[in-house]
Amino acid sequence: MLDNWVVMPTCLPLVLRRCHTCASERFRAHGKFRVNANHKRIDAWILVLCTGCGETAKLTLFERMNVRSVRPDLLDRLHANDIGLAAELLQDPVVQRRNRIALDWEGAWRLDTGGSGHLDREVIDVTVRFAARIPVRPVRLIAEGCGLSRAGTERLIEEGKLVSAVRLNTRLSGDFTFTLKR
Repeated sequence: MLDNWVVMPTCLPLVLRRCHTCASERFRAHGKFRVNANHKRIDAWILVLCTGCGETAKLTLFERMNVRSVRPDLLDRLHANDIGLAAELLQDPVVQRRNRIALDWEGAWRLDTGGSGHLDREVIDVTVRFAARIPVRPVRLIAEGCGLSRAGTERLIEEGKLVSAVRLNTRLSGDFTFTLKR
């Protein structure tokens, strides 16, 4: 029987970027946007707050763009401070590269295993799906989902009792499957 696990975000991740005021390296996004229009041109930013001093910084989404080239539904979501849109845009590689930021997902996700019925079986086949691009080591997910220690999980890999088509010791943010034989 194939089990489905889901790695899902619980809140917005921290933004890793240096603060110009206090030299802290973490900002918290609250899903707020700033939109500024000047005649036919529009600018939009995600607002983030420094965790050290509370200073506000702006992450550029677009600058000096023609208003007609922005989709009306996107503009409505920006004006409504849609937190789902903030989550999407923070994960966008173009936005990350433009603003020279990275995301810290520590404590901002959880693993949903669908219950503990899989713990009794001899062979467990699991598909792990990511609801967002959250980089996590599969060894950590398997250890958490099966109630094992990380060292115990790595021992199972060495013994050949835990197999997968992907490397389980590196960070992944894409779906994968594994089989565990006890």
